[in-house]
Amino acid sequence: MLQTSQSRQNTPKFVHLRCHSEYSIVDGIVRIDDYVNQALSDQIPALALTDLSNLFGAIKFYKAARGKGIKPIIGCDIWLENTVNRDQPSRLLLLCQSQAGYLLLCQLISRAYLSNQYRGRAEFKREWFVECGTEGLLLLSGALAGDIGQACAQDNFDLASKLASDWQSLFPGRFYLEVQRIASENQKFQQESYIQHARNIANMLNLPIVATHPIQFTTPDDFRAHEARTCISEGYVLADTRRPKNFTTEQYFKTQAEMSALFADMPEALTNSVEIAKRCNLALVLGKNYLPNFPTPNNESLNEYLIAEARKGLALRLQVLYPDEQIRAAKQADYDIRLDFETNVINQMGFAGYFLIVADFINWAKNNGVPVGPGRGSGAGSVVAYSLGITDLDPLAYNLLFERFLNPDRVSMPDFDIDFCQEGRDRVIDYVKQKYGLDAVSQIATFGTMAAKAVIRDVGRVLDLPFHFVDGISKLIPLELGITLSDALVKEPQLAERRENEEELRELLELALRLEGLVRNVGMHAGGVLISPGKISDFSPIYCQADGASLVSQYDKDDVEAVGLVKFDFLGLRTLTILELALINANKQRAEEGLPALSFATLPLNDKATFQLLKTANTTAVFQLESRGMKDMLKQALPDCFEDIIALVALYRPGPMDLIPDFCRRKHGKQRVEYPHPLTEPILKETYGIAVYQEQVMQIAQVVAGYSLGGADLLRRAMGKKKQEEMDAQRKTFTEGAVKNNMTERQATELFDLLEKFAGYGFNKSHAAAYALVAYQTAYLKAHYPAAFLASTMSADMNNTDSVHIFYDDCAPNLIEVLPPDVNQSDFKFTPISKSQILYGLGAVKGTGLAAIEVILQARRQDGPFKDLFDFCNRLDLRKVNRRVVESLIRAGAFDQLSPSRNALLAGVATAMAVAEQNSANSNQNSLFGEVADNAANILPTVPDWTEQQRLLEEKAALGFYFSGHPYAAYQKDLAQFVSTTLANLSPKEQPQLL
Repeated sequence: MLQTSQSRQNTPKFVHLRCHSEYSIVDGIVRIDDYVNQALSDQIPALALTDLSNLFGAIKFYKAARGKGIKPIIGCDIWLENTVNRDQPSRLLLLCQSQAGYLLLCQLISRAYLSNQYRGRAEFKREWFVECGTEGLLLLSGALAGDIGQACAQDNFDLASKLASDWQSLFPGRFYLEVQRIASENQKFQQESYIQHARNIANMLNLPIVATHPIQFTTPDDFRAHEARTCISEGYVLADTRRPKNFTTEQYFKTQAEMSALFADMPEALTNSVEIAKRCNLALVLGKNYLPNFPTPNNESLNEYLIAEARKGLALRLQVLYPDEQIRAAKQADYDIRLDFETNVINQMGFAGYFLIVADFINWAKNNGVPVGPGRGSGAGSVVAYSLGITDLDPLAYNLLFERFLNPDRVSMPDFDIDFCQEGRDRVIDYVKQKYGLDAVSQIATFGTMAAKAVIRDVGRVLDLPFHFVDGISKLIPLELGITLSDALVKEPQLAERRENEEELRELLELALRLEGLVRNVGMHAGGVLISPGKISDFSPIYCQADGASLVSQYDKDDVEAVGLVKFDFLGLRTLTILELALINANKQRAEEGLPALSFATLPLNDKATFQLLKTANTTAVFQLESRGMKDMLKQALPDCFEDIIALVALYRPGPMDLIPDFCRRKHGKQRVEYPHPLTEPILKETYGIAVYQEQVMQIAQVVAGYSLGGADLLRRAMGKKKQEEMDAQRKTFTEGAVKNNMTERQATELFDLLEKFAGYGFNKSHAAAYALVAYQTAYLKAHYPAAFLASTMSADMNNTDSVHIFYDDCAPNLIEVLPPDVNQSDFKFTPISKSQILYGLGAVKGTGLAAIEVILQARRQDGPFKDLFDFCNRLDLRKVNRRVVESLIRAGAFDQLSPSRNALLAGVATAMAVAEQNSANSNQNSLFGEVADNAANILPTVPDWTEQQRLLEEKAALGFYFSGHPYAAYQKDLAQFVSTTLANLSPKEQPQLL
């Protein structure tokens, strides 16, 4: 590629081999697109990206450079461990010559993060290059920051020469002495002294010298913004005279002409940068997928095993769906046809292994007590997925389309988004790690960026501006998703006006605008898990925290897919935890009543009580249906079938929300149901003539214009993208097909326009149906087992007192009484003790925690109920159940059954704990008088009881809300008494006037 690019310029004078982009996280602000464009404008035919100790941006850079006809060079600026003084590591630059070098670099960077981090630095060891070899890598010495440079700075020429000789041996013909001219005025002497040493070593050992220029920012004007970026990372303020100043104003993107002038005395050092670019010929294979190997029991082919497992699973599903054998036999053919079609497509596209891998860990979860969602996304439209246990909704019953998930006309990886219960999700990931190997599984990196409000706060801190000033500016930025500072200056006149009048704000915004959108930190993808056919580091280097936690790929989700790794989504859904716990509680109640256990697999989807609950909008805590807007919609729609819930889940979004009134009026016969064309009636009948789902758009294209469903999915995608050229081609195809079905060209055009509008807001029916099923399941449990359901809901949100309060308030309307916490009765979680009563969970009392409550419950199980506060303290480990825990439980009313006076209990805590500690000390001694006698001091102090107001305030401090009443209640009672007395003293004519 270097030679091809030279058509623009006969002989390049210099190639940049060093750059810290924004992906260096700590000290670079170069945006990759800007970097590539700068090279393009200067006609530099090749370019290297060498971020500090990572390859985070490597794939993005590789694609961006190749897209502009520039040869990409991948490398890394690495830390080298100093075995004498670890606080003074050196730096080296590694560049990939080939695929072998790239794989080795990935392996070594991963090893540094996994096994050799020190003070936040992932450091290489010199001996690793002996152990692993250096094939495919070029090494640059690191200039003054390298070990050779450090030796030269100490005038230790012998050591510098020996180090150079050693590196030359490790990288034969691939080691370069590196020189730079970036120093500030007071450091230029040291820099030139090093360059002279380097030239002497080069002559002595016959080593090549190369000039490099470390780029940290794009233009000279960016220097102050770059300094602000490093301060944000390191926690300094710009004005701090003690902060490290490791960079100079020279470290911008210099042109070839500038570099030629800078090294006019060393032309060979410039030429070597071009030679290195010619030697680096890494070609990455992007876009090819590498699935992990799925072991089949008898070494069958994956395709055969998929078909066998799908047929076996379908037979089991049909037995549950249609218990009547005659009905099942009548339905069998439809399912078999669909199954055969899907397995053929899956096998032709090479995705049998993907389905089997997903089915394996989902079924492991189901068999090991980890609740799994019924489906999410378009995967619920697959009969194969349903048969294998991946999804739990019958696609044929709800006309869900396989082609919306996997399209034989457009090859792309299937993507199952899987919901697991939050508490069990990590167990499933651990299973996958054990099955495929710890080094073959990781999660995926995400990169947090400096958004508008955040960058204002960050820059305000490094400028040392007053908090209230910065906070005020941040709050002026409108609360809009994805808003930029430039947008904010237009939309908020006060912000623009203040910028004109306030110098501090001008400086703040000037820096913030330069830094906005840059990568700020590394995080972990919420659900993405990678499973590779070998070591992850064969595809992507690994990153982790210093403690070895949060193991992630160094590439984000787009880049790991580009290099061929397959992402599996393991998402945590709190509702599944609630459903599982509620079902356990409900089945305990049913067992006591002699009823068989409930199962979500056989739950009837036409239950009248459930739909009555939905019609009355009693949907607090009901999945997807709990918001105020959803409740208003339910009151309008009055759903009476499962299909209605699917439609409402799909409609309640920006765009289609405007159609809700028409939907409701048509459903209740208050508005005529009209269809855009008679052929669309069977498709749109379930949604009363309104196209709600993307699948309906596909079906209309199939029926009206003769599209295959695969082709119709391409049409739907084209409509969503709104690319004019593609749309014109689709319009022509659609019109020609519709005319063949006896439509006029005008009718076809009008229908196409209507479909385009539908496609703009249409929702994925498969996703809506799967989530409607979870919504129905929660509504069913709330309708039939409200105590079990609400106890589970409160238990799942115990750490959020605001949520607990909301669900507590929902208990009374559902005729459920919540009993106060009790140290002798309550468990850690909320417990339904009857159809109409819930016992408050001790874990929801503020200031307690799982460890302390476990100690209390263990003591109670072992030796029975507590007799009083003294017995309570005497039987517990007071290091775990400390004074704060005991006092919180008292304030919450957990000791009310042992003593009615909370004030006396609180006043006696210190005494009770002191007595317990004394008894513990005595029990550890061999007393001459045998066992410790009962302490006569085990009596609570005599103190006045709290007033009602005080009791409620203390209760709120412990629980987060007023539990047993409200302070206003006393005033309401007094007011009612006053009105009653006054009315009694008035004549009948005067009473209405008072009222």
